Amino acid sequence: MKKRILIIAPHTDDGEFGCGGSIVKFIEQGDDVYYAAFSTAEQSVPAGMPRNILETEVKEATGRLGILPGNLIIYKHEVRKLNYVRQDILEELVKIKKEIDPHLVLTPVTTDIHQDHSTVAIESIRAFKQTSIWGYELPWNNISFRTQAFIRLDNAHIEKKISAIRAYKSQAGKNYTCRGFIRGLAKLRGVQIGSDYAEAFEVTRWVM
Repeated sequence: MKKRILIIAPHTDDGEFGCGGSIVKFIEQGDDVYYAAFSTAEQSVPAGMPRNILETEVKEATGRLGILPGNLIIYKHEVRKLNYVRQDILEELVKIKKEIDPHLVLTPVTTDIHQDHSTVAIESIRAFKQTSIWGYELPWNNISFRTQAFIRLDNAHIEKKISAIRAYKSQAGKNYTCRGFIRGLAKLRGVQIGSDYAEAFEVTRWVM
């Protein structure tokens, strides 16, 4: 059955890092994938780059994954202050729920140590009370992460994920953007389930 899958990213690029390979696989299977980013992090853009560069980059990156332009939703809340506007975020998520009614929602985990990530994760649980929710992995922010669900991936899925992440030229200096790390993590998760590659998720709610 064709499914509607919603990726919730506190900041542009979180969804690509957390579940970029799975996004590619969902789309290959014919699912409708939507992506909602809540901050373009204009206050964190490196000096000398356009303030809106992350908005430009998320459009390019999600396009490389196969997400339709009309399925990309971008909000411009201030980075590191999403907890100040959590009610606004909740209301925006409820609106998305009414419009899309997804079968599966992918978010960061509630234990993510970044305040924006944990805020969005908690408000997602409140907004999608009857929906399956899986938390994606961002190891640099996860002190602990329960690998409770896996999506098998192949090399082509990982290559597209890497291509999408490379669209973020403004983030290129960060160590977790390197090809070796991305492939290594996917290989590690694949080994856990006897697959070449995989992405792992923490299950918040699973509705069957």
